[in-house]
Amino acid sequence: MKDTAMTRFLDATDVAKLVGAIGVPVALAQLADHVRQDFLRWEQFEKSARLASHSPLGVIELMPVSDGVQYAFKYVNGHPRNARFAMPTVMACGMLAEVETGFPLMLADLTLGTALRTAATSALAAHAMARPGSSVMALIGNGAQAEFQTLAFHAMLGVREVRAYDIDREATARLARNLAGVPGLSIVPVNTVQAALAGADIVSTVTADKTRATILTPDMVRPGMHLNAIGGDCPGKTELHPDILRQARIVVEYEPQTRLEGEIQQLAPDAPVTELWQVLSGRAPGRGAASEVTIFDSVGFALEDYSALRWLYATACARHAGRHVELVAMPPDPRNLYGWMMEAQAPRSAAPQETALA
Repeated sequence: MKDTAMTRFLDATDVAKLVGAIGVPVALAQLADHVRQDFLRWEQFEKSARLASHSPLGVIELMPVSDGVQYAFKYVNGHPRNARFAMPTVMACGMLAEVETGFPLMLADLTLGTALRTAATSALAAHAMARPGSSVMALIGNGAQAEFQTLAFHAMLGVREVRAYDIDREATARLARNLAGVPGLSIVPVNTVQAALAGADIVSTVTADKTRATILTPDMVRPGMHLNAIGGDCPGKTELHPDILRQARIVVEYEPQTRLEGEIQQLAPDAPVTELWQVLSGRAPGRGAASEVTIFDSVGFALEDYSALRWLYATACARHAGRHVELVAMPPDPRNLYGWMMEAQAPRSAAPQETALA
């Protein structure tokens, strides 16, 4: 346990400044490396599907995971209609703790971290599944995740053109403005899904509505495409026509969770899928042929959040980011919690008054 018996706390601004100081492309690459490392240790982790509380308007979830040395969990929501209240559709915070004592090492905002780890994992999977040399991506849905997805695929796969579509044209315009200065990257706003897919090697669907939508139909998908389906992430929320799934190689993060929440909820329970750790470790191919359609059916998994928290903690410690807080009671005598509480009530002596200079 840390000698200070204090928990490192990173609020949303702390995380934003930390990522900004490093640079988003570098942060994405570092985070992707952490995700890869942890997926290659797949069998060391105690895993479970997330605990979800669903309502007609959204979902609130807890996502735990542990490797026996550290324990992590994320609290996260998904409320597509939050935009009408000028609130994010996804908000998150997370904790990293040591298993030996249970002491919480860090509590941090993970709203930005979730966007980063989602994009990093998407690009990591695409690197193993998309055709080599893929340079054009269709981005369907240009919300809060759009810039991160674009930068991750640009930095890690060399994507140079993103054909962007959203039913809200201002969202696409914002994406183009935000990334206008990125060297070697072109954002091409288009007016239809079909126009976005024209010439695309990779298709990322990142829509938010909690509904069984059909963003892509089989006639839109060409041989050799890689589909990065990340918008469908809870029961009753999908983006792809089921016939696309039946004709493709499908890779998922954690099969028991994706069966409930991913695109494959539309398929039979025994429909074949491969887990990402198998592809990254070389136990299974990400692609069988150049003409094959591949799908990364990503719903987000707790191991990715552990990777994000592990990266965030190490980076924050190295750069002295955030602050230390007494998150949990640490009485000098652990058996005398009551006495510690009463001592905390005692009035403190008044601090000496400063004298104003004349």
